[in-house]
Amino acid sequence: MKLVSYWHDTAPVFAGAAKGPVDAHYDVAVIGGGFTGLAAARHLAKAGARVAVLEAERVGWGASGRNGGHLNNGLAHSYLSAKAELGKERAIALYKAFDGSIDTIEALIVEEKIDCDFRRAGKLKLASKPQHFDSIARNFEAVHAEVDPDTALLSADDLKSEVGSPFFGAMLSKKSAMMHMGRYVAGLAQAAARHGAIIYEGAAVTGQTQGNGKHVLTTARGKLTADHVLVATGAYTTPNFGYFRRRIISVGSFLIATRPLTPDEIAATMPGNRTCVNSMNIGNYFRLSPDNRLLFGGRARFSATSDHRSDSMSGEILRVSLAKIFPQLGNVDVDYCWGGLVDMTKDRYPRAGYHDGVWYAMGYSGHGAQLSTHLGMIVADAILGRVDTNPMKGVEWPAVPGHFGKPWFLPLVGLYYKTLDRFQ
Repeated sequence: MKLVSYWHDTAPVFAGAAKGPVDAHYDVAVIGGGFTGLAAARHLAKAGARVAVLEAERVGWGASGRNGGHLNNGLAHSYLSAKAELGKERAIALYKAFDGSIDTIEALIVEEKIDCDFRRAGKLKLASKPQHFDSIARNFEAVHAEVDPDTALLSADDLKSEVGSPFFGAMLSKKSAMMHMGRYVAGLAQAAARHGAIIYEGAAVTGQTQGNGKHVLTTARGKLTADHVLVATGAYTTPNFGYFRRRIISVGSFLIATRPLTPDEIAATMPGNRTCVNSMNIGNYFRLSPDNRLLFGGRARFSATSDHRSDSMSGEILRVSLAKIFPQLGNVDVDYCWGGLVDMTKDRYPRAGYHDGVWYAMGYSGHGAQLSTHLGMIVADAILGRVDTNPMKGVEWPAVPGHFGKPWFLPLVGLYYKTLDRFQ
């Protein structure tokens, strides 16, 4: 079993990074070489801006190369909850931003000719308990009537042709998609570079100052100046950006990938070949890979650490969960186990905008694979002075009380959600 991301291990390495020192002046400096930063850089460069991307490791090293490979439309919350918390108009705008994000990714892939196995698969939100189906059905009725008619409510019998495990029904979101995340991020980096963005790898930002309308960024490879700065680092935001660190909770999310399944195993496990997520608070998400592995993930452990030891421990927990949901795969070999950090906000809504001279887009709360490309381009438009279509513009973003970067409270959060899952 390899303790590396399946996406990293099965994608070409981006070879277009700048070789020299970090220097010169740029219109925009983008911090973070994941989906958000690369999409913004490509968009800015296409508009004629001089752009530098500063990536601490290599492109796609963080959440963009460590996720479950789902491109799900809809919201992380129930639509009913979002209406209650944000108001109907903003809830609809945010929902449609997730819809638009899938369209944006699809169009970008076609324009830039990125080979990444993009496919509109549809997503199933699976009810793990009878009472969960009642909640899913109420949410479906509102979604279907008010914002997304491309949805359907499936019964437990309907699911027999979709998933080889007993669930109590599901909501199907038909616009949702999937792709190979490693090949997409490599292709996105190549596209950004092709349009003129300068991408620096191994260039962690260690200092940032502002003065006379310019930013000075100090990195591990030298200094540059820029008129604008976009922070797109999510859960990997460094302590020198304390404003964001106090508002982002870094939570580990972990995955395993089985060996390639046989046709009979696929027919008995995932005949519908969609992206799936169950309805537990500490839930699981799963899909088939392009080479027919089952990619199976979840929170597993409430930890802010992702390293070989932590990933391996979480992988064993995921093996047990996989065997409970799919007993027919209980003894299947696992070829990959990996983890990464998710940038959660307290209310689990994303944030993007401008604060204290710095642009930002982050806080995707486990739904960044789909939204990040789209939101990066939206912020790029705002930097260019174009119409600002940010769905979260003006929404307050208070700091998490008692949180200064290291989420000491995660074990308590995990205990709370385990209790909810036991009794709800």
